[in-house]
Amino acid sequence: MATKKQKTPRAKLPPVSEQMKAWSAALASEVADWPYVSARSFFGFTALYRKDKMFAALPRTRAMGTPNALVFKIVETSTGVREKLEKDLRVGDMEMQKARWFTFELASDGDLHDALDWIGLAYGAAGKRGKSTK
Repeated sequence: MATKKQKTPRAKLPPVSEQMKAWSAALASEVADWPYVSARSFFGFTALYRKDKMFAALPRTRAMGTPNALVFKIVETSTGVREKLEKDLRVGDMEMQKARWFTFELASDGDLHDALDWIGLAYGAAGKRGKSTK
């Protein structure tokens, strides 16, 4: 007789802070005019795509890890980018859908510039990952 496979419980996503909602809206507005960028609603997040490649997710109602964190993906990193990722104490990493993603923790309005820089690096990396037909 076959046994029923137990499901691994999904990690609970904490609610996003009110401040992070405002920061996410500001960041989404900033990247909206970048070439080939589109935004889609995605499980409580605003997923940012360059053509068909998702490169970041901004929290709307749910957060990844902490209430003030966004996530971005840089698949191939140069030595300089790896060093920058390791030195920035606001950056963490996680595995999601068999890919390495990074979190960036915002604590003040002053962090928005650096958040945009990380999103920009992820956007650039998404443009380098193969050719897209979209």
